[in-house]
Amino acid sequence: MTILVTGGAGYIGSHTCVELQQKGYDVVIADNFFNSSLDVPERIAKITGKKPKVYQLDVADEHALELVFSANCIDAVIHFAGLKAVGESCHIPLHYYRNNLDSTLTLLETMERHNCKQLVFSSSATVYGPANESPYTEDMPTSATNPYGWTKVMIEQILRDYCTADSGFSAVLLRYFNPIGAHESGLLGDDPNGIPNNLMPFVARVAAGQLPELTVFGNDYPTRDGTCLRDYIHVVDLAKGHLSALSYAASHTGAEAFNLGTGEGVSVLELINTFERVNEVSVPHRIGERREGDLADVYADPSRARNELHWVAEKTVEDMCRDSWHFIQTRMAEQ
Repeated sequence: MTILVTGGAGYIGSHTCVELQQKGYDVVIADNFFNSSLDVPERIAKITGKKPKVYQLDVADEHALELVFSANCIDAVIHFAGLKAVGESCHIPLHYYRNNLDSTLTLLETMERHNCKQLVFSSSATVYGPANESPYTEDMPTSATNPYGWTKVMIEQILRDYCTADSGFSAVLLRYFNPIGAHESGLLGDDPNGIPNNLMPFVARVAAGQLPELTVFGNDYPTRDGTCLRDYIHVVDLAKGHLSALSYAASHTGAEAFNLGTGEGVSVLELINTFERVNEVSVPHRIGERREGDLADVYADPSRARNELHWVAEKTVEDMCRDSWHFIQTRMAEQ
């Protein structure tokens, strides 16, 4: 069975490619490498013993994507490709809407021409917006507070409408919470270009001395230590969730959403303290002002994924911190 993974060289995509190949799937990656490293396919090969087929292209490029489908018998698609920085999306919203929506529409049109009817979509907990309260359940109304989040809301709606029009199409909408961690080999992890947007790579770079200190945005939230609570999930657990979603898509039609999270909130300070403890390092940090738009607590009710996808997160926060540090140490040793 051949799976097209758009954005397969990215953080979550690359870990998913590893899991797919280790389960015997043939993997085809389509990625423009805008925010990922060109050596990722080789790293996947070092872990799995097989290099995936790779096409360097923009998924919104209809001609280029058509060539991929014509050259390969694609059975299903996992769609990661898209811009993902919340703050940046507020500054260049048109670029986000154009990129994320166009790539999805082009992908669906190409899948339609090739009678490919199974899609797993990389959605986000941002679709729950500011009005709902944790724990989030899939039947809650969706909204967003930024253009990035709205692209996820809009794409979910596009997929629902498409599944209504084509009763044989299956779209599994995976709403991620906060992926962190890295592959235990140290070969794959969250390695963004420039200053990280997410907490864990920032923590790791501060611990490594690559950045001077970490700013914790606010310590006066109504939580147990005043800092924000988030549902952190190990990226390998998240990757395995995509394989469960593929199995679900093969036997169901229509568009269905699933939360992928642990169901537990961990505070920013708890995460920093755990990182310091398990890795025996120091993470210099200071308390700053609250960041606009941050919610006090965001965590999932993952019971639907457990009951219907037969998936559950297994790795601990200690695992996440240990594997993140191992990855950045490995990268530093390579440089």
